[in-house]
Amino acid sequence: MNQKIASFAAESSPNATILILGSIPGKASLAAHQYYAHPRNHFWPIITELLAIDPASPYSARIESLKLAGIALWDVVKSCYRHNSSLDTKIDKNSIVTNDFPGFFLTHPNITHLFFNGLTAEKTFQKHVQPYIGTDRLIYHRLPSTSPAHAAMSFQEKLESWRILTKVLAKTLCV
Repeated sequence: MNQKIASFAAESSPNATILILGSIPGKASLAAHQYYAHPRNHFWPIITELLAIDPASPYSARIESLKLAGIALWDVVKSCYRHNSSLDTKIDKNSIVTNDFPGFFLTHPNITHLFFNGLTAEKTFQKHVQPYIGTDRLIYHRLPSTSPAHAAMSFQEKLESWRILTKVLAKTLCV
């Protein structure tokens, strides 16, 4: 059964320099009203490690730490139909409505880097968003998905790939 789902508002501050994009929240995230809420998703363990955030801190504190670091968090897809699953492969590609990226970039002019949390986020952005916005100033990075469905890589391998985030942060702070 196809179910209509909708993503959350962006978690951001106007001074953000980095935007991390997922595709659309999974079932656990939708139920909890939190980004990356599935207990086996590696997003928060990776972020708390990279930014030296207490992993036991509440969701609101982790979000605030991201904002203070200059990182915005959002999804490419605003709404879509997905067949009774959390898997991106079950998204009805013809039902995709993307978030308002032109408006977002207007209110976040300091964003220089987009990090895609997995291939689906990147491909969806490339197909449905990138051709329609002027983003020549942006640098794109696809990172391995933190989803538990992406079990081909270990946590440690994903963490090492995601370390580029702290390198970019260090460069943007020096500018």
